[in-house]
Amino acid sequence: MRNKCKVAVVCSAGGHLREIMQLKKAFEKYEYFFVTDLREDSKILAEKERVLFVECPRRNLFKLLKNFVQALLIYLRERPRIVLSTGADTAIPFCLIAKLFGSKVIFIESFCRIKEPSLSGKIMYRFADVFFVQWKENKKFFPKARFAGSVF
Repeated sequence: MRNKCKVAVVCSAGGHLREIMQLKKAFEKYEYFFVTDLREDSKILAEKERVLFVECPRRNLFKLLKNFVQALLIYLRERPRIVLSTGADTAIPFCLIAKLFGSKVIFIESFCRIKEPSLSGKIMYRFADVFFVQWKENKKFFPKARFAGSVF
C-alpha cells in the first residue's frame, strides 16, 4: 500500500531523468507522478508510469512562459506535498511554483557537475528545502548542501 503523501518527480528528460530513476526506491512507496519534457525516453516512461509533459524552455522566453503556465496548472491540479528534482530548465518553474505554494522541494545537483555548478543548481540552492550534491567538490559552491554520494 502506498503512502498518501503525493510526490512530484520533476526533471528534464534525458540524463536528468535517468539520474532520478536511480532513486525510484526512495519515492515508489508514495503516490507519485513525473513532470518532464517530451523526448524518446520520457515517451517510453509514459508507457509504464504516470507522466505529465511540459514544454522544454531551452533558454527561450516564450517556451519558458509556456512551461510556467503548464507547471502551474499541473501543480494546482495535483497539489504534491513533495517535489523531487534533478533539474534542469524544464523543472525549475515547477519547483519554484511548488515552493511558493508550500510544498517541500528536494533538489539533487547533477552527477555530471564536478568542476562547476549547474544553472539550475545555482537557482534551486536558494529555494530548495533540502539540497544534495553528489561530489564533495561541490560543497565549495553549495556549502549548506548535503553530500549524498552518487546516485549511480
